[in-house]
Amino acid sequence: MSVPARVRKRVEWLRREIDRHNYQYYVLDDPLIPDSEYDRLMRELQQLEQRYPELIVPESPTQRVGAEPLEGFEEVVHRIPMLSLENAFSDEEVAEFDRRVRERLGIDGAVDYAAEPKLDGLAISLRYEDGVLVQGATRGDGTRGEDVTRNVRTIPSVPLHLLGEGWPRILEVRGEVYMPRSGFEALNREALRKGEKTFANPRNAAAGSLRQLDPRITAQRPLAMFCYGFGELSDGDLADTYSDSIRRLIPWGLRVSPELRVVEGVAGCHAYFQRMAERRDALDYDIDGVVFKVNSLERQQRLGFVSRAPRWAVARKFPAQEEMTRLLAIDIQVGRTGAITPVARLEPVRVAGVTVTNATLHNEEEIRRKDIRIGDWVIVRRAGDVIPQIVRVVPDRRPKNARVFHMPKHCPVCGSELIRDGDGIILRCSGGLFCPAQRREAIRHFASRRAMDIEGLGEKLVDQLVEKGLVHSPADLYDLDQQTLAGLERMGEKSAANLIRALEQSKHTTLARFLFALGIREVGEATALALANHFGDFDAIRNADEEALMEVPDVGPVVAEHIVTFFRQPHNREVIERLLAAGIHWDPVPRAPARRSPVAGRTIVLTGTLSRPRSEIKEQLQALGARVAGSVSKKTDYVVAGADAGSKLARARELGVTVLDEAGLERLLEGEE
Repeated sequence: MSVPARVRKRVEWLRREIDRHNYQYYVLDDPLIPDSEYDRLMRELQQLEQRYPELIVPESPTQRVGAEPLEGFEEVVHRIPMLSLENAFSDEEVAEFDRRVRERLGIDGAVDYAAEPKLDGLAISLRYEDGVLVQGATRGDGTRGEDVTRNVRTIPSVPLHLLGEGWPRILEVRGEVYMPRSGFEALNREALRKGEKTFANPRNAAAGSLRQLDPRITAQRPLAMFCYGFGELSDGDLADTYSDSIRRLIPWGLRVSPELRVVEGVAGCHAYFQRMAERRDALDYDIDGVVFKVNSLERQQRLGFVSRAPRWAVARKFPAQEEMTRLLAIDIQVGRTGAITPVARLEPVRVAGVTVTNATLHNEEEIRRKDIRIGDWVIVRRAGDVIPQIVRVVPDRRPKNARVFHMPKHCPVCGSELIRDGDGIILRCSGGLFCPAQRREAIRHFASRRAMDIEGLGEKLVDQLVEKGLVHSPADLYDLDQQTLAGLERMGEKSAANLIRALEQSKHTTLARFLFALGIREVGEATALALANHFGDFDAIRNADEEALMEVPDVGPVVAEHIVTFFRQPHNREVIERLLAAGIHWDPVPRAPARRSPVAGRTIVLTGTLSRPRSEIKEQLQALGARVAGSVSKKTDYVVAGADAGSKLARARELGVTVLDEAGLERLLEGEE
């Protein structure tokens, strides 16, 4: 059937509109409409093309999704060769390049250079005829490449039809296809989730994606492109300079680097290189250097070419971020919170200008996933100030005596058992009260306001006590004397006396606070309170088995295992006995009321200034089985409002939640509904 004129007109409008929004989104990074509106336009175009297949053309936005798989790529002969660049690895080599340029041009003054980042991706040539993309080809050997047109069509930042006007009848642009770091990380996360092989780095991911025989796979990969040069041109002119010429591509729908600058002389080149080196890690794409090009196209023509490289351009390379070396051993480090991290000991190698001897291996799962073995040859990566890490092994160079690594079962520092976090990936030392690696963190937590509330024992003082060997565990705090404390930096007799007084006052606490202060993995304030209320006795808690512990609300099998393991460690038991011997005590835990409390199972929010500390009221409510929340929602049962209550009170009234003053709260606690 014939296509109505109004349908043709609508299809043409939809294509122009979608192309315009692609340009705003991918080139200018300034979307004009929400994604939902864009999707609506695309769906309408797809439906019209499905109804009238004769309207489908290769340059339609709907054709980006990819066609059927290819059996192989056809060869493309570049009409104008895609040349390589001369490399410079030092400021002196850039200065020598500048000297040769000025000498050949016969000028004494400074030369203007166009400077832009050297992307670490895959070089591509795009050919447009009458504004329509007709071919995409890889660089190959510079003379012959591979036809990847169907894959290039799937890249959102590559226009299938040039926008605007004034473009040459034949326009061949060169550039780099790359994968943004954010997209690369998301791609690898999804591969891990599916149990598939991950990519080593964004460059490999981009190259592998673009050379897929199935364009539908390429369409699913987050690829992008920047343009940085020209090939064949017909029936059209360039500007007088490279920088002005390349910027002409922007209104036509093509992307150029936003970092493009024109700099003056060798000093300008050095300054630009330094600036990009500093900004390198902040970019969302990998670069391995910067490129300097004589900006005047007339001067470029006069300088000409040598062998396979132009005389008018040079690539100033950054120090390599990846090198190969041998993994000598794997050691275990214990972090301040007890986290166990395997660390690779490497044969020294220079990476990014720094000698690297160690690299993080993250965790046991990472070692298994990458199949890292002791004795392997490995690729080490260091980006900026990021801790060096092993990217992958080199299987072809694996020695016969390479050994599989097994994680230890006990802490290499204190000998306590290792336990797994809830996700099962991270191992932690269970000797929190004693382990030297966790000493500072254990003491800070023990003294914190929500735990033993030792006023005056701040972070810097804890650091001094540990560094001078005065405190090895929380129990040592109660052996300190005023004279010793007064001799510490930024302390005096008065401060020392105040701390001794605070230590003495902290001895009278609650069972729940003491449990929380011990720093048992995954035992927070609420769980500690639930344990205290359920058992009522410390000995009952530390001697309970996992089955008994799981009878407590909020205690599951993982938390129960952590509690049992903690109290099983001899060093932890030793510190606890010393704490109790120092005089730490608490009032008997009140037995549960004979009848169910009216706040049991209710959600309560506290707001405004109350006559008692909010923490005290919170503990009292939790002891009666209430849940104390930090924000008001439809699930809130009561809001207790003191003086100067603000947005939470307003929200409660808006939702119709019952609001109580302190008198109302007291009546509630006494059992009145």
